[in-house]
Amino acid sequence: MQTFWLALPLLLIGFVAGAAISLIQAVTSIQDSAFGAVPRLAAFLGGLFVFLPWMLTRLMEYTIFLFGDLSRYAR
Repeated sequence: MQTFWLALPLLLIGFVAGAAISLIQAVTSIQDSAFGAVPRLAAFLGGLFVFLPWMLTRLMEYTIFLFGDLSRYAR
């Protein structure tokens, strides 16, 4: 579940960017593959830049929780 919640913001950004680019390509009849790939990659990079501090905080909290509760699994 932790992986799902960490990946969700970037997946949503990719979905919205892909849908918007596909709509623009359909309206303008531009079928160039670079026209679709470059904005999508830019959206992912921007989303990663924005959400990376939150993602790292969640990962650190989860890791601390796992190591703090490790004695429960070592019995």
